[in-house]
Amino acid sequence: MKSVEEFLVYAARLEQEAALRFDELADVAASFANTEVATFFRQMAYFSRLHLEEARKRGGFHDLPEINPGQFQWPDAESPEAAAIWGANPHMDVHQAMAVALDAEQRGLAFYADVLAQSDDPEIKAMAREFVEEEAEHVAAIQRWIARLAA
Repeated sequence: MKSVEEFLVYAARLEQEAALRFDELADVAASFANTEVATFFRQMAYFSRLHLEEARKRGGFHDLPEINPGQFQWPDAESPEAAAIWGANPHMDVHQAMAVALDAEQRGLAFYADVLAQSDDPEIKAMAREFVEEEAEHVAAIQRWIARLAA
């Protein structure tokens, strides 16, 4: 990341796409009467929206650059959390849903950790560190849910 503004645009885009994908999965799961998985995906969309709002609030103090969807340079073809969510299907059980969500959150965590490790800008590092901590909390929460389900 070359600037705080660029970081905020990437963070907002990552979280926006994750929330949209989780909502889509919740809708599809609900259409198959898979309410447990639909509820779980709604909760994951809510967490992504919390991160999105945080990035937007911080962006209010900056002139954010316009980046078109095709101009983002993600580690894979699309934003980290969205890429992982594509692997889900509406017939999955709650265990499979947790695995997809865990993969998505781990990818998001890795993205922010990479920004933290690569940046020399103290402000970018501070913001990335906060996002790393929040994503790590989500990963840990999903891991606890998975452990409870296994018990």
